[in-house]
This record gives sequence, C-alpha cells and structure tokens, in this order.
Amino acid sequence: MNTLSRCFPLAALMAAGLLLSPAAQAADAPANCPATLQHSFPRLQDEKPQSLCQYSGKVVLVVNTASFCGFTGQYKGLEELYARYKDKGLVVLGFPSNDFAQEKGSNKEIADFCENTFGVKFPMFAKSSVKGPEASPLFQQLAQLSGTAPRWNFHKYLLGRDGQVVDNYSSLTSPDNKGLVRAIEQQLARPVPR
Repeated sequence: MNTLSRCFPLAALMAAGLLLSPAAQAADAPANCPATLQHSFPRLQDEKPQSLCQYSGKVVLVVNTASFCGFTGQYKGLEELYARYKDKGLVVLGFPSNDFAQEKGSNKEIADFCENTFGVKFPMFAKSSVKGPEASPLFQQLAQLSGTAPRWNFHKYLLGRDGQVVDNYSSLTSPDNKGLVRAIEQQLARPVPR
C-alpha cells in the first residue's frame, strides 16, 4: 500500500486514475514492456499517472530518495549521471519515501527542493513506500528479484535494457562509483531488445 492509498481508499484512487490495479497495469502495458516496468506512478510535480513502460529499452537506475538524509547529496551525482548518459539510453528514476523518516514533506515541497537545491531533471515520482508489506508493487518486485530490499535511502537498482535486474547497490555506493558506472556503461553497450 503506498502513501496515497493510506489516505484514500484504493477504489477511489483507481477511479481518479491515480492508481492502476496490477491487472490493469499489465493489460495496458505494451507487448514489449518488461514485467519490471509494468507499473504506473503519479509524477512528483503534478501527480499525473505515468507508466514506467515509457522507459522500455532503456537502462534504468531506480533509486529511493529522501530530502533530509546524510545521502541527500547523491541527488547531485544522480543528476550528473543522468545528464552524462541520458542520450545513450540511461534513465534515473527517483522514488521519494518516508520509510526511514527523512521525507516528511508534500510532493510539491519535495519537487521544489530537488529542483531548487540540486537541479534534478531526471524523472521523479510521488512519495511512496519502498520496503516491507507497505512497499509499492515495483519495490516489492525489485526486492524479490534482487534478494535485497532498501535498508536506507538512496538504495539503487540497475535494470538492463531488457528490464532484468542487473544488480543493486547500497546507499553507500555513490553515483560516481566506478563499479556502478562500469555496470551502467556495459548495459548501455547492449542492443535494445526487439
């Protein structure tokens, strides 16, 4: 159950188009959309639903974020990584979460903070849960596939162009970590699946 569904009944969120059921998400997914991307989330800035299938064929770095964490400075490195490799097919996806009690602001406050403090341009989504039974279906799936749920903010999951989980990285792994950058470059060198 995500943050929105704690405040509003699931049926109301689905009726408003802010949340799709897993079956509806799968039914709406293009045939070439990998299972890991068959999820929709409200965009951080305006809460308009966004399908992650739009990132099919890209190398995806999924990161749970927070504005008041010792690792918050990683926003700068994530934006630099995104700017450096986006034209080659990398996308960084940020998912703010208060699971570790360091993201208490509203979606608008988070969006303003990210843009004004770090110039974040990579896609960010509305605040949601990333661990335990309350985790969004995406983070439940990533934890299951990788064997690791986020233990803190700025945990990273790297997905190849085929949507498969390549690896995951702890909060201690900075965006400019040589091993992470090498893994990203290796995935970017692979052809887009047909």
